[in-house]
Amino acid sequence: MPFFAHSAPSGRSDWEPLARHLSEVARWAEAFAAPFGAGPEARLAGLLHDLGKYSDRFVRRLEGTERGLDHWSIGALAAGVVARTNGQAVALAIHGHHVGLSGPEIFQTLGSKTTDRASWTETDPRRALDLLASDGLELPDVPASIYSRESPAGAGMVDVRMLFSALVDADYLATEEHFKRFEPLVRPRPKGVGLEAGRALSRVVAAIEEKAAASDAAPAVVALRNDLLQACLAAGEWPRGRFTLTAPTGSGKTLAMLAFALRHAREHGLRRIVFAVPYVAILEQTAGIYRDLFSPLFGEEYVLEHHSLAGLSPDSGAQGEPNEAERRRLLLAENWDAPIVLTTNVQLLESLFANRPSACRKLHRLADSVILFDEAQTIPPGLAVPTLGALSRLVERYGSTVVFATATQPAFDHLDSQVQPLSATGWAPKEMVGEGLDLFARARRTRPVWDLDRKKSWVEVAAEIAAHDQALAIVNLKRHARDLAAAVRALAPEGLFHLSTNLCPAHRETVLGEVRERLRTGAPCRLIATQCVEAGVDIDFPIVWRAFGPLESIAQAAGRCNRNGRGTNLGEVRIFNPEDEGFPPGAYEQAARATRTLIERLGTDAVDLDDPAIYRRYYRDFFDGSRIAESNGDLRQAIQTHDFAQVAQLYRLIEKDAIEVLVPYELEAFEDLCHEVASAGRPFGHWMKRARRHAVSLYRPKRSDEVWSVLAPLSGAPKRAAERDERLERDEWFVLTEGGEYECDLLGFVGAPQVWIA
Repeated sequence: MPFFAHSAPSGRSDWEPLARHLSEVARWAEAFAAPFGAGPEARLAGLLHDLGKYSDRFVRRLEGTERGLDHWSIGALAAGVVARTNGQAVALAIHGHHVGLSGPEIFQTLGSKTTDRASWTETDPRRALDLLASDGLELPDVPASIYSRESPAGAGMVDVRMLFSALVDADYLATEEHFKRFEPLVRPRPKGVGLEAGRALSRVVAAIEEKAAASDAAPAVVALRNDLLQACLAAGEWPRGRFTLTAPTGSGKTLAMLAFALRHAREHGLRRIVFAVPYVAILEQTAGIYRDLFSPLFGEEYVLEHHSLAGLSPDSGAQGEPNEAERRRLLLAENWDAPIVLTTNVQLLESLFANRPSACRKLHRLADSVILFDEAQTIPPGLAVPTLGALSRLVERYGSTVVFATATQPAFDHLDSQVQPLSATGWAPKEMVGEGLDLFARARRTRPVWDLDRKKSWVEVAAEIAAHDQALAIVNLKRHARDLAAAVRALAPEGLFHLSTNLCPAHRETVLGEVRERLRTGAPCRLIATQCVEAGVDIDFPIVWRAFGPLESIAQAAGRCNRNGRGTNLGEVRIFNPEDEGFPPGAYEQAARATRTLIERLGTDAVDLDDPAIYRRYYRDFFDGSRIAESNGDLRQAIQTHDFAQVAQLYRLIEKDAIEVLVPYELEAFEDLCHEVASAGRPFGHWMKRARRHAVSLYRPKRSDEVWSVLAPLSGAPKRAAERDERLERDEWFVLTEGGEYECDLLGFVGAPQVWIA
């Protein structure tokens, strides 16, 4: 009897023959894995991944008379029969392509005679292999595998994920191709365009020259930016590898590192540039620059944004259905089929440690790519060693180049010996900017004033700020920003702004726009903010106050002062100790303690914020003092045992559980979103993407927290008290009710009366 892979809405006559599906998946998978030399393995995985569909039981499954069947385990078992030890990665990929990667224990489980195979569509691998051969499908030889249990643990897991990615993407694409034949109104999936690195590089260099000619920055700043560009272009001709780009804030890193990536791609025939940043606000700013550069030359799909707020079109259809441009972007984002991909650290790095098919699907695109990390100092120290191990493997085995760019370069090379057990080549990057350029000394635009002799009240700090028409103050906690903003408002309310994550993204965007306009025109402007303004936010104040904190945070705050060097005098950065001292827990608090220790040891005169050497010393002391090699013991153990599911659960850049609270900023949008979700009965995918612009993220409060009194779940009102408790622990989306408060003029989300979300 014939065997089939998929049914069809039009009837049995259009069911997809299994041989055709296996052949298509094998073809796609082989092409995806060929750049890293795993074509035969990927082809074998493609041919065997649905081997269990050679079964009468699966035909009955398509007919609807059977359900809950396992059609993949027999393919994983057959991989060992066909390729023996060279089939281990194939077996892991096949077994995981529906349920997610697990670990090497499946080899014992699948082969055990005691395994319960009642749900398997087929239990005899040789019978299934005979049926596959009778369909004219020939299995390739696999003379060697990219994966070995003897490889360093972190490297081996990356190898499996890359093969898994090639298989999963191929399976998704082939399945999609079958079903879209029955949807004539749905346009075909867009095909990713090529990088054309030479043309793109010419456009970038021309744009930089145009920007320099029109800039009102001081001539010395323009010259410094040009020197950085030339250094990056020269480094683009170096062999592939691991690099750092250490350059002062305001020196033009964003475009200079892009120029490096394009020249590097042109020199080495690389396929893609992936640009990762820690925060969506930075990403949207960068995406706007890149789109303006490349869309006129290459079209709208040359630059792909992949993050929670990407592609939110104002003309989306009913119930938030994506329009055609958004639909095409969503398809390209599924597997990063674009020459330039802009994404977040969370999206990229957590995918590198994921085990689910949808998260891993895009990973094969990282082979032969330039991967740029901006603001590299934001990588959590506790995750540094496994992160560096995975990235090192991409360089070593997959032809990628990785760049860490920042003004405050972490001394990650100090962790080289700790990375080597995870990836043999460790982490010893090469700096792209030579010391002879002396960029930091030339870029000196501020002087620090260390006012640490005594602790100051917010009223005292507010009085100092109010004496200046334009001033920025950055503090460590949201409640500190609230208190300082209130103190300044009592003295100088005109031109007062507040910025923290208690403002929804749409509100923060408006505030930054107003702040930039006031700075440009010389109008009064006093901004009180948390550290959310320190990385990648282009604002330029003549004077900055910074509450004592981590050294890299103090330096980033200085980057918002006299940024363009237009003043005749150095800008002033005043570092003070607040009476209400406090820090976000974890690595941030540890880093603040390390900074205090450094100052106590050296004295403030020796702590030069414009000297890269001081950061190397600081980071070395911090890494040693925080004993990060010994932290995250559960994660390290899961990597050593190749437990993919456990690693995916433990590797989290954002550690705490969070909720999203829809707030009434821009009332019309708020009411429309509430109406849509009420009509649907629950939050849905595209709605959530649009709603995030109007939502505040909070760490999930405790059950007893008063803020719950003003939050209502968006998945419908709970009918019982027990259900309410379940919602508080499970639901992601809530709405601020009438009893809550959102200050659109200054503070944003206040929450319940008399309650401030810290």
